[in-house]
Order: sequence, then structure tokens, then C-alpha cells
Amino acid sequence: MNFEQILTNLAQFGISLGGKIIAALLVLGVGLKVASFIVNLITKSRAFAKIDVTAQTFLKSVISISLKAVVFVTAIGVLGVPLTSVITVVASCGVAVGLALQGGLSNIAGGIMIIILKPFKVGDYIVEGGVEGTVEAIGIFYTTLLTPDNKRVIIPNGGLMNSTVTAVNQLETRRVDFKFSVSYQTDIDMARKVINYVIENTENIITDRGVDIFLSNHGESSIDFSVRVWTQTENYWSVYFSINENVKKAFDKAGIEIPYPQVDVHVKSN
Repeated sequence: MNFEQILTNLAQFGISLGGKIIAALLVLGVGLKVASFIVNLITKSRAFAKIDVTAQTFLKSVISISLKAVVFVTAIGVLGVPLTSVITVVASCGVAVGLALQGGLSNIAGGIMIIILKPFKVGDYIVEGGVEGTVEAIGIFYTTLLTPDNKRVIIPNGGLMNSTVTAVNQLETRRVDFKFSVSYQTDIDMARKVINYVIENTENIITDRGVDIFLSNHGESSIDFSVRVWTQTENYWSVYFSINENVKKAFDKAGIEIPYPQVDVHVKSN
């Protein structure tokens, strides 16, 4: 083989490889746009809209990642790499990556379990590990919460499935608990009447569930009343703040003292 033949072969190889690279890039560019179009088409369909809101975000992520993976494998195939070899390499890499990223796999498993078991859903207000907020989205790896002060918190799904989660607003009604302290000199029957009067004049109380007002504790500086009322879940905080404020005003008007912690000191003189 002379020098001219070598140059000719190299040129043909370069043209062939360049054509494959261009074709692969075209497949990649067009494929990703088509994948995005398909995802948007599916997520905007009526059938998808009928799916539970909690599952929509998760399914959208799964469909998007799956279609993109198909596009990348197809682009590699256009380069001339046998698809069987690609699949074998991907499978081998998947095992290695899976062992290295067990936490990531647990997050995927946690996301799937959340979608299936539905311990909470998008729109629920949950408390977990000192963090609380409204569930904004449930993805493959993470669940996103929006806190009351408008901060976005990202929590791994694996951690959510292996911890205690409190779903605050799943039920229609909630009990609102209070503790009111009065001095030992207070007429407890009068204090009970004042508290009950405030409750009777507070909106959104569910009287059918009963109202509990009982003396629950003899403290060092006060006697304590425990109060329990029921309300619709959406009215929880308005009832909580209203009763706290109005009981203080009613105690002041009735001359009922809310004591400070105090210590009696007895001095003996010799």
C-alpha cells in the first residue's frame, strides 16, 4: 500500500466518521426536541390530567428520563457502535454505579413507594425531622416542600420513607389545644366560665365534638387549665390565635391574674 492509498483511506475514513458524527448530532438534537414534545403532549393530555396530582410529577420525570436515554442510545448506534455492546456496557456501568450510589437508588425506591402507598400527596402540609411545609412536588429522587415563610426545602425520598412523617391537613377537622395558667388565689369556677365564654363567642368552633375545660396541673406558681376545642383544619390557626388573644383580654377584664414564676423566701432572724 503506497502513500497515496493511505491518504485516500484516511480521507474516506474521515468522511465516513464525520458523516456519522454529524448524523449522530442530528439524531441527538432532533431526538431531544421530539422527546420534549412528547413529554409535553402526554402531560397536557386529558388522560394525564385525570391521574392523581401526586403521581403526575413523578411520571413526568420517569417519561422524560426514559425518552432521553433512548435518544442517547440511538445516537451512539448511529456512530456505528453495536447496540448490543452499548446495552452490555450500560448494564455493567449500571451495576457499578448502583453499588456506588445506593443512596440514590433508595431515593428512587422511596419515590416509587410514596406514589404507590400515598402517605402524603402534593398539596399536603407535612412535618418531618424538624422541617415542615406544603408538598410542592414529588420527583424521582427528591420531594420538594414550600415552607410557610416561602423557602423551598428539598428532602430525599429515601429519608422520607424511613422516618416519621406527620401529615397535618389530611383530615377535615383538628383539635386545638391550649394551656391557660392562673394564680392560686383565682376562683377556678370563674376562670372556667371566662374561658368558656370566650370559646362560645369564637367563630368556627365545632361544638358537636365537645369542648373540654379542665384543671390539669398544680404548678409551682400557678394552676393550669387545659382546654380542647375542635375546628375545621383550614381554620386551625385563626381559632388558635383568636382564643389565645381573647382569653388574655377576658382575664384582664375579670381581674384574673396570669402569674409569673415566683419563689417565696422565708427569712428567720436569730
